[in-house]
Formats: sequence, C-alpha cells, structure tokens
Amino acid sequence: RGKDFILKLSAQPSADIVKWGLAVDAGKKEYFTGLMERVVDGRQEASWASGIKQAMNLRGQKVDMILKPTTSVYAPFYISSRGYGVFAKTDWPGFYDFCASDSRRVKIEFEGPSLELKFYTSENPADLVKAHALDAGPPFLPPKWMFTPWRWRDEHTNRAAYYDGTPVTGPFNSEVMEDVLMMKGYGIPCGVYWIDRPWGPGRLGYDDFEIDSNRLPHFAENVKWLDEMNAKMVLWIGPFFQGNMETNAVKLGYNLAGQPPQRNNYPMVDFTNPDAKKFWQDGVAKLLKLGVAGFKLDRAEENIPETGPYKVFDGRTIRENRNAYPPMYVKATYEVAKQYRDDFVCMPRSAYTGSSPYGVFWGGDIGGTQEGLRATIIAAQRAAVMGYPNWGSDTCGYNKQLMEQEVCARWLALSCFTPIMEVGPTKNLAFWNLPREPKYDATLIAVWRLYARLHQRLADYGYEQAKHATETGLPIVRPLFLVDPKAPAAWANWWTYQYGPDLLVSPIWEKNKRTQEVYLPAGHTWRDAWNPDQTYKGGQTITVKAELHQIPIFIREGSTVQLGDLNAEWKESEAIAQKRPDLKALDAEAKAWLDKRR
Repeated sequence: RGKDFILKLSAQPSADIVKWGLAVDAGKKEYFTGLMERVVDGRQEASWASGIKQAMNLRGQKVDMILKPTTSVYAPFYISSRGYGVFAKTDWPGFYDFCASDSRRVKIEFEGPSLELKFYTSENPADLVKAHALDAGPPFLPPKWMFTPWRWRDEHTNRAAYYDGTPVTGPFNSEVMEDVLMMKGYGIPCGVYWIDRPWGPGRLGYDDFEIDSNRLPHFAENVKWLDEMNAKMVLWIGPFFQGNMETNAVKLGYNLAGQPPQRNNYPMVDFTNPDAKKFWQDGVAKLLKLGVAGFKLDRAEENIPETGPYKVFDGRTIRENRNAYPPMYVKATYEVAKQYRDDFVCMPRSAYTGSSPYGVFWGGDIGGTQEGLRATIIAAQRAAVMGYPNWGSDTCGYNKQLMEQEVCARWLALSCFTPIMEVGPTKNLAFWNLPREPKYDATLIAVWRLYARLHQRLADYGYEQAKHATETGLPIVRPLFLVDPKAPAAWANWWTYQYGPDLLVSPIWEKNKRTQEVYLPAGHTWRDAWNPDQTYKGGQTITVKAELHQIPIFIREGSTVQLGDLNAEWKESEAIAQKRPDLKALDAEAKAWLDKRR
C-alpha cells in the first residue's frame, strides 16, 4: 500500500507483437470506476436508455478504449475499491474487462509493439485519483470567468424582430441581443456567450475562419459590447481545413490520409505535421484578433480514420493516432490562444491522456430525457475520477431536446454545481418562447435565475477549487467514495457528491420525485442550505424533501462559503419571472451603445 509500480512489456523484434494482455484477480464485491464518461460502452444512446440500471460501477462491463462520439471524454485509467488503480500509458486501442467474461478477473489488453502500465496503491481512493491526474496532467487552470454562467444556442439566425414581435434596431445579431438583454432584464448573470456553428460563410458555416457579417453584424464591436458587460465571447471550431484553406491544405498534403467521406466534415488537420498545424493555427488566430476569448472544440473523434495502411506525418499508424488526435487538437488550440491572451478557455468534447493540461470539457451530445440527466450526474463524477476536473454539460440535453419542464429544472440545479454551467441549446429558442406549452415558462426562468445567481456567487469558490485541482490532482466534483471510502453507503449513493470540500449536493433525476436519500460523509456536521437551522451529523443516510426548484444542498459546518437565503432568492425569482422584460427599451440601450462609439 502507498507504493506505485510500473510494468513495461516489450519484445524483440517488436514487429512480432500485435497486442499485450494480462489479468488481475478480482474480489466478489470489488467496485471499479473510471475510463469513460458514458455509463455503458457501445452506442452512446445506451447510456440514457429507459430503465437503465448501471451507474458508476463498471463491474460486469467490457470497455473498449477507443474514442467514440459524442460523449467522448476517456482516460485509460481506473480505480478499484480494493485499493489500487491502473493507468495504461499508451495511445493504442485496447480494452478493460471488469469481470464480464470471467467473474474472478479484470482483463487488460492493448495493441501496439510495447505497453507500459502504472499501478497505484493506496487505501484512500482519492490518492489514486490525485496521482493519476498529476501524471496525466496537471489539469489546466481556467480563468475565473469560466465559473460564471454561460448561454448559447445551436444555430443563430439574425432576425428583424425579437421573439415577442419587438422590432430589432440594435446593431448585433438579434438572438445574441435577445439572450443577453432578456437575461439582463431578469437579473440572470451572463459571464460567457458562446456562438455555435454556423458563424462564417460556406456550406457548414465556418469557411476560412471568417465571420459572416450578415449573420453576425459588427462582430468585433459585439465582442466589446459583451466585454463591457463582463461577458466573454466563445466560438465553435472544428479540426478541419475549410473553404479556400481546404484546397491549399490538400495540395500541400496537410490533411489526414485515409479519412472516409462524410457530409458534416472537411479534411482533418494532421497535427503531427508542424506546417499543417501552423497553417490551421493561423486561421484560429484570426478569431483571437477579434477578441474571442475561447473555443468550443467539436469533433476530433468522429469520422477519423482508424484502419488501413495509412500513416500520419510523424510516422505513426492511423490506428495509434486515433486516441492521440484529440490531445493534439486541444494543445494546438491552446498554443495559438496563449499567443494572444492569458485568460482563455479551450473546451473539447473528446479527450484522452494528454488533453487535461490544455482544456476544459463538456459532456457531448447527451440525451434530453430524465435518463440523460441521470447519465450526466454519472459523467460529471467519472470525468473527475479520470483527471478532468473542469467539466460541464449541455443543460437540458442536446439529443432528444424534449424541453420537459421537470427535467430542465432539475438539470439547471445540477449544472449550478459543476464547474461549467452552460445553458443551451434549447432548440435554438429560450425559456421565454419554447415550442410547447407553456411557451413562456416562468417556472424555468425562475429556476434558471435562482441557480445562475448562485453559480455566480460560487465563481470564486469554484476557481479556488480549480487551483487546488491543478496543484494536487484532487477534483472539484468529488464522488462520495473519495471523501469517505470506508462507508459502504459512499460507494452506493452514486447520485450524491461533494462540490469541493464545503458543499454536498444530491441531484434528482427522476420525474415526479420530491424526496431524496442522501448519505452525509462521516467526520463532519452538515447544515441544510434550504433549512439553515437544521444540522445533521455525518456518517448517516437521511431523507430530505426537494420541491421542483430544490436540489438538496448541505454546507459543511465551519465552512466560510455563503449561499445566501435560498428561499428568499426563489421567491424573488418567481416574482421577477412573471413579468417579461421591456425589450424595446433594452434594444434601444444596445443601439445607443454602438451609436456612441461611431
């Protein structure tokens, strides 16, 4: 216990080796977790299938270690309740079989001419997680603004009128203005505004890293307008050559060989080629010069070649390049962003060993059902175990955007207690003009206001925990088994976690549920944030009430964290949400802002 061991496997000649394998004995009730965001391996939809029972524990699963879209944050690292962890230091594909084919063994197998495995041992699983996070990282320290509320839509259209028919006279994209002005009117903080594809010309809306001035008029001024309201602009990008860049890049051989045709993609950048990387980075630099503060890094695990005789520029086979590609993508973006500013964010959806030092992450195209919310609670904690402390999800879901009031309300509460609280895509609409009844959803607006304001108040706390994660490897989101590993309930109560050392939350994912069983870690007294006069001794499971707007929240006794009067905040939010903001007056303010600067 407390020692690390390295196992190196190699042979001469190495060309004779196709793959390596070994097995580790497993106990009858041994618990395993890590490896991937998704609840179960295979098609991502299986992770939010109706009636799914699997949760954090990977026992009984065989997990292929090759990136799959779109819930695609992976790490070839797992921990065991028996006091050890294993980290495969390789980009080659492989698998972990957790007692699926043999109930008494964990089987490990990886392709490639050699294999290095690091075994960590400790009775405290937090030590295993910290050691791996630092070995694979250390994790990127994001700027403080990342911990403020985000807003986005999937596709922006520039319209002549706002949702309620008010004419647009302001100078910027109508939907950007509508979101920012409505949030201002409600008192909902907006620290980040992200514009997804399309934002440029061309078939898919991002050719040559140029801004489409019809869709996004006065873009540079729009960025400055947001800056003056303490909001940063983030744009979608992909690892592609597009527009005129495509013609030149292909001619120069800068693209990945063997890439299969697919209508949503352009040729992908071979990031192992320094000239190809620089050519692509010069495009990203155009956006940074306009004041863009960060990027959503999409794709990189989708439509990428993985079989065939092809090699990348540095001589690796495309098979070995498959898992290595996302870390190279985020590193290339990080490098160019660093040339223009220090307070930036790169947010990929796909990750593997080597990604964490350069980015923050989101959970991909998750389903917008109650099971999608369930999968997100698990993904947040799995990401933490894997060494990705800065993480968030598409609040209310991306696939199957049912926009169910109860699912969205519970998801808003969950997102408050993840480092990234990003609200969207909401079918390219908003809670004030939904495609179902009530179209103007005052309840969701009030819940959003409540938790966005709380998330804003926690920004300093989140940032301090991120610094701690960078320095020590201990994640911000902490599954209960990381803080109270001797308690069986800490391994079983997977829906409850600590947010840093001082807060404990228990997100509710099931519709029509108004109570929650919560395990409180031993060694502390915990105060109910909704009923501040009520305290509980740790080391017990309690049942608490939780109305639609309430996520169970407990504050560690002795903590200096201040959440404010949540019940008063809720009443105020309910009242404010009943009245629609005056868009005509708010629009005039935006117009006057640009007129004053001309």
